Amino acid sequence: MRIVADANMCDVAAVFSSLGSVEELDGRAIGNADLRDAEILLVRSVTRVDAALLDNTAVRFVGTATSGFDHIDRQALERRGIQFAYAAGCNANSVLEYVISAIASCDDKLERLCAGERVGIIGYGVIGRRLQQRLHALGIDCVAYDPWLDQSADTVLVALDEVLACAVISIHAQLTERQPYPSVHLLNRETLSRIPGDSLVISAGRGAIVDNQALLRVLRGDSCFSAVLDVWEHEPEVEPELLARCRYTTPHIAGYSHTGKLLATRMLYRQACTALGLEPDDTDPDSAPGAGLEAATGLEVPAGLAVPTELGGAALIRWLQQQSYEISVDDARMRAELGQGFDRLRRLYPLRRELADFPLINFQALSAPAQQVCVAMGCRIP
Repeated sequence: MRIVADANMCDVAAVFSSLGSVEELDGRAIGNADLRDAEILLVRSVTRVDAALLDNTAVRFVGTATSGFDHIDRQALERRGIQFAYAAGCNANSVLEYVISAIASCDDKLERLCAGERVGIIGYGVIGRRLQQRLHALGIDCVAYDPWLDQSADTVLVALDEVLACAVISIHAQLTERQPYPSVHLLNRETLSRIPGDSLVISAGRGAIVDNQALLRVLRGDSCFSAVLDVWEHEPEVEPELLARCRYTTPHIAGYSHTGKLLATRMLYRQACTALGLEPDDTDPDSAPGAGLEAATGLEVPAGLAVPTELGGAALIRWLQQQSYEISVDDARMRAELGQGFDRLRRLYPLRRELADFPLINFQALSAPAQQVCVAMGCRIP
């Protein structure tokens, strides 16, 4: 069996080797001719999978190593009897750490949240819900906007205006043009104008949810909110002035931890076996973080973390997040190297750990509130 895969998928050749030969290609360059005799197609968000790509091919299964699937024409797949799968929640923890790093790196935003100000979440799917749960465990109040859900089913769900009034707004909605609640340009000139000037907006879902030209016009003002952009409306193209005016910028890598990418590949492997009636290779290791990651990849086990016992609250949250991921490092790389290409930054992205990869070596010596923070942050507790 021939398998065509985006070369940016983690360990795809090794994980899928039991099913056939894997050809790894540039995701943006995958074309119809590449798929003529391929039975499995594995993509990320940069490949548009539609009728033009699939016509007159042997493809029987399409999998995307992403939590979203707006780049997939599912009706085109259904008409051709092609099975489909996506890796829901695979990169959720990575995105959560990205958001917390952005908050912790912007002035006193984290302290303000710990003192009672709120986070507003746009999109209450897998990632939005996980973000709310983590922040709630850290003692941070959240509300969320998702008009596709029953508003009476969860007290967290509120109207859009209430979310836009929050100190931090984090965007995780699926990209859709479906009525009656399309998300394309949900944040436009009018809705952006409602956001207070001392707020922080984090866009780590899909680029076109925010009208980038409208955002640029707002950011040109003297007293506007701060913006952190991981996703861009016209990727891989990035408006230089918009980049310059954002507080932090990254090249669509919020979910790019090694753990999350490896989990996505394994999830698709299992789903492909099920969809095609094939027997999975039982030697494929579990996709747990930490020691399971090292067993699967041969990576060196990280040294344990000794948490400073004097830290608590926002200071402890910030310290813990800095041990695994700091958004400022990716921002500096983005600003320095963007001329070499958006996709190159993604392709050559360095190995990134999650906090759960680092065992805590003095957990029992911490105070009860500090232990609670460590657990809420997803630390690996011995």
